[in-house]
Amino acid sequence: MSTATSMPDMDKLHAFLGHFVNDLGAAVHTGMVVIGEKLGLYKALATGPMTSSELAAKTKTDERYTREWLASQAAGGYVTYDEKTGKFSLNNEQAFTLANEDSPVYLPGAFELALASLASVPRITECFRTGAGMGWGEHNDGVHHGCEKFFRPGYAANLVSTWIPSLAGVKEKLEAGAKVADIGCGKGASTRLMAKAFPKSQFFGFDYHDKSIEGARESAGREGISDRIKFDVAKAKDFPGEGYDFVTVFDCLHDMGDPIGAAKHVYQSLAKDGTWMIVEPFANDQMKDNFNPIGRAYYGFSTLLCTPCSRSQEVALCLGAQAGEARIRDVVTSAGFTRFRRATETPFNIVYEARP
Repeated sequence: MSTATSMPDMDKLHAFLGHFVNDLGAAVHTGMVVIGEKLGLYKALATGPMTSSELAAKTKTDERYTREWLASQAAGGYVTYDEKTGKFSLNNEQAFTLANEDSPVYLPGAFELALASLASVPRITECFRTGAGMGWGEHNDGVHHGCEKFFRPGYAANLVSTWIPSLAGVKEKLEAGAKVADIGCGKGASTRLMAKAFPKSQFFGFDYHDKSIEGARESAGREGISDRIKFDVAKAKDFPGEGYDFVTVFDCLHDMGDPIGAAKHVYQSLAKDGTWMIVEPFANDQMKDNFNPIGRAYYGFSTLLCTPCSRSQEVALCLGAQAGEARIRDVVTSAGFTRFRRATETPFNIVYEARP
């Protein structure tokens, strides 16, 4: 058996060092993407090829910084460089993912979420030693903004078009006029999407983070849909109201300290023929089956955000972002639901349907 002091296989060592160089570049690249998004560099490049001087002039940025940024982006494959003209540009795929906020695969939000999450590393390091938690509201505001920006494109692409239609009879209820609760709604991206799609229904968004609720109210006002949405601060275990035809939780059940308690409250709040839709990160039941790029990202976010969030609350079950279907099923059926199924999925999410 080899030990830490044994001489390594040189081929394997070089391969691992190559892996390290890629990861190091990707780590620093996170900040580069956030800078590019905040300064409008990607959106400017999407209008046509430019030199660093032209891009700097268009975005009112310093040419020297912009030149260095462009080189980093071209080296990472996020920007295209034409050696003959000395100009940089975005190809169709780069523009679709980096400059189009309406794209279902708009990427900058994920990088903002990652960068802001890393700001908590000193605090999370101490949590490893003490076992303490860190609540959602204790993180850098970039976590809250990045989270919405990260998840919103996927919701916009799938929620109304495929996720809701995959549930038995729910779309028809929403079209006719239903009472809906969106639990853990954050800044309300999911709630607002549903309210726009189903104007005859009434929506209630709840989250325990007051600043997120403030942001949700402001967004609903700007979008002219405040008449059909009411946002309030409330926990998943005690949100008000009953007789809901449809209850939703998007990418947050695993963050809860007491998901079984929350599931019981959902069960009690539903109408007899109501439906609970649970959207969770894509995960397999066996840990080893999640050892892939998506699982790696989710386990990382789960270490920095999801597990500390659960640890900061009562019970602190700590499902984690890679809980898997079997554990979610246990939570749901423990609360009294008798019907549970995987309704649909994407590479990033699984949508579950639970009914009394």
